[in-house]
Amino acid sequence: MRIELVQLMPEPLVEIAPKHSDVWQQTLQLTDGQWTQLVAPSGRGKSTLLNIIYGNRTDYRGEVLIDGKSTRTFTPNDWAALRREKLSVVFQDLRLFPDLSGWDNLMLKQQLTNTVTKDEVAEMATKLGILRLLDKPCGNMSFGERQRVAIIRSLLQPFEYILLDEPFSHLDENNRQIGAQLIQDACHQRKAGLLIAGLGADRYFTYHQSLQLDEANG
Repeated sequence: MRIELVQLMPEPLVEIAPKHSDVWQQTLQLTDGQWTQLVAPSGRGKSTLLNIIYGNRTDYRGEVLIDGKSTRTFTPNDWAALRREKLSVVFQDLRLFPDLSGWDNLMLKQQLTNTVTKDEVAEMATKLGILRLLDKPCGNMSFGERQRVAIIRSLLQPFEYILLDEPFSHLDENNRQIGAQLIQDACHQRKAGLLIAGLGADRYFTYHQSLQLDEANG
């Protein structure tokens, strides 16, 4: 899967566009299997960029091409197929169903895709220390506990690229390392690309490239 950004600029950031950026108003390719780190301070569009690529936002100038096709031409069915088969995500706000248990949130994804077994889901939950919590409604979990549920959920489907929006922000060091290893293993198994957004450089993955959204302020 290839993602191309062509002279991209979110409308809300037009008036504060940085003079120097590796992404905004550039032509950029994220190629098959490439691991990319996206670095910027808060408010410079990290979440916006991931939501544009995922199709949740259309308020931008320029183009996003996925495998050579402009996402502006995608139908709802095109987006549904892409998100089911090729593109996974961990949103910054997680987007779990708060009234459903952790298990129910995970099983909804697992039953849709049948990519991993329930035992494999339980193994990931055990590694991340939340197996005993999965009967609780997600709305009653801490943000860090929900973050671990969201990481597991993102791995319960086929994908050629995974988008990660500050996925470890509320985790302790041990769970950051475990979560990163689970993601890394899944990417290796699928030969998948990775795009992770954060406030600064991290050491959890070995990146092919690191991009600054706003070099003047990064």
